[in-house]
Amino acid sequence: MPSVALLDQTGKKLSDLTLSDAVFNVKEHQQAIFDTVVAELAAQRQGTQKAKTRSEVSGGGKKPWRQKGTGRARQGTIRAPQWRGGGVVFAPTPRSYNLKVNKKVVRLAMRCALTEKVKENNFIAVNEIKLESFKTKGLVEVLKALNANGKVLVVTKDVNGNVELAGRNLPNVSVIPANHVSVYQMMNANVVVMTQDAVAYYEEVLN
Repeated sequence: MPSVALLDQTGKKLSDLTLSDAVFNVKEHQQAIFDTVVAELAAQRQGTQKAKTRSEVSGGGKKPWRQKGTGRARQGTIRAPQWRGGGVVFAPTPRSYNLKVNKKVVRLAMRCALTEKVKENNFIAVNEIKLESFKTKGLVEVLKALNANGKVLVVTKDVNGNVELAGRNLPNVSVIPANHVSVYQMMNANVVVMTQDAVAYYEEVLN
């Protein structure tokens, strides 16, 4: 079973935390991660863009000039795509970009993402994170003590008001409850800082 050092928010080691093999030590499966990340990013697209085709643009019912004898190219309507103010060729219409991914694939992808962070030593376990106020300075000091640099994902068991508010001003820090973390967010982070109860949550849900 893999194990990591369990730290307090000042960076002091409290003990060794043993992690579940079923969640934090699984076989690599890049396809599951790829399918899940693609689906998560696709789901963020609104799919509301719209443009009018030649049949939807108002006007243009009259033929601009007769078919023959003018010396100009034949035209049937001033709302054809080649005319200014005309319709759009193959115009985009509202659609859903959602892709279907099986739940077991998403769970496997999350286990693979957690395993990768642990193997690369980019996983920091903390017994708890508590801030007396919502000021950003408090969270900056905690992350500095934990030596968490780059893009940092802070995962807590439940919504932690002060910690979440303190992280909003930090462009490279995301504070998210465990049940809302996506595989993309997990893979996109350079360092994952996770509280002990969040670790227990994943071991229970993903086991």
